[in-house]
Amino acid sequence: MTSIVMSAMLAPVLAAVAGALGGWRRATAVLTVLAALVVLGCAVALGIRLHGRELVLADGLLRVDGLSVTMLTVIGVVGALATWAGIGYIDAELAHGHTDAKAARAYAALVPAFLAAMVVAVCAGNIGVIWTAVEATTVATAFLVGHRRTRAALEATWKYVVICSVGIVVAFLGTVLLYFAARHAGAPPEHALDLDVLLTRAPGLDPGVTRLAAGLLLIGYCAKAGLAPFHTWLADAHSQAPAPVSALMSGVLLAVAFSVVLRVKAVADQAIGTGYLRTGLLTLGLLTLAIAALLLTVTRDVKRMLAYSSMENMGLVAVAAAAGTRLAIAALLLHVLAHGVGKTVLFLSTGPLQAAHDSTAIASITAVAARSRLLGTAFAAGMVALLGLPPFALFASELAIARSLADARLAWALGAALLLIAIAFAALVRNSSRILLGPAPSGAPAIAVPATLATALAVGIAAALALGVTAGPLTDLFTTAAGQVAAR
Repeated sequence: MTSIVMSAMLAPVLAAVAGALGGWRRATAVLTVLAALVVLGCAVALGIRLHGRELVLADGLLRVDGLSVTMLTVIGVVGALATWAGIGYIDAELAHGHTDAKAARAYAALVPAFLAAMVVAVCAGNIGVIWTAVEATTVATAFLVGHRRTRAALEATWKYVVICSVGIVVAFLGTVLLYFAARHAGAPPEHALDLDVLLTRAPGLDPGVTRLAAGLLLIGYCAKAGLAPFHTWLADAHSQAPAPVSALMSGVLLAVAFSVVLRVKAVADQAIGTGYLRTGLLTLGLLTLAIAALLLTVTRDVKRMLAYSSMENMGLVAVAAAAGTRLAIAALLLHVLAHGVGKTVLFLSTGPLQAAHDSTAIASITAVAARSRLLGTAFAAGMVALLGLPPFALFASELAIARSLADARLAWALGAALLLIAIAFAALVRNSSRILLGPAPSGAPAIAVPATLATALAVGIAAALALGVTAGPLTDLFTTAAGQVAAR
């Protein structure tokens, strides 16, 4: 199984090297797609062969369990869809003069590097290695956000870098304090940040130091996950990044950052009890839900609307994590996968819309259903999935999250979350109805859909439906991962 884990990490690295050396070519772009498929294949192979066990490699630096396999699955699925759609997207950008060969070369190298960093982050068994990998995602995506080099794109890039760097610095301070606590609990210096060592020695960690470390780690990684109060980078970055990159950031990166919170929570709950991080997660989650719902009611930009929707979903994930039960963790993992697929379809749909109108303003993009049957169907299907309606999987995950909150005696949090979700639901329905069914403006431009994007949209819709109709093959994976995180 060591070779499987190494393949998942090395495949995107090789694709990044090929993109840097060969530039933007069909061959290097396809190689990136294959790298994402390798990650997905490795996730399937690991899920089958681990059977609920944990795999520790490289003297504790790497550690693969059910949570790792779940996140690798999300990276592989969303990565394959986004990179395949990206072929037509960058070709169209080059044809319309929105980018040049130098920027396209950077895109060819940075997208697989971004995938590689996320794979390392979810397979790392050491908090220090995880921190380094998450920081690497910031470096890679910063250049991708500013891909078009417009004033708005550069402003979004700087905001993203500054705010996420603050979060990463806070997380670094938490990591140092956790190392200090582990060393004083008798952990050897070379393994003091290994997850298995921290979990074993958690009862002996100094409560005061651990409480401070856990709080800093929560704030730092929640900033990367797009939770309040460090959420302000998210809408700007997602609205300015290329559509495939927005799909990767919204569908995967936010979830990868939050998976680190689950790792930290498993340690902190044993060291200082479940109440501390439960309070923190409930506060951040409900605050994020409230801000997202408010912003969704006033936004007039389609990509910002989708970004605020990602905030809403991550807020719900944080509230589910606060419950901390096996059902809650399994439900949030299903939610993360279902949201990743549905949001990818939606963000990929915005690429041709932005190219046709040279704008992402909702007022400029109307009557999409009548003007493009493919984009209208894809956007409608993605929105139905995002709204949590059957037969899509978000319906099941939200029901399970609601049940887990009730079981955990958090009915007040459930009531508040449901109210805020209802507000967001109404805003999304209003805006998406205008995009799909609003009156067509006079002289509306034709909407061209590249063949690779059309394929990605069709596969994405099929994947979302398949996941919603039956998550049976993944049920054991989610419950196993939840048991490994929640039962310690």
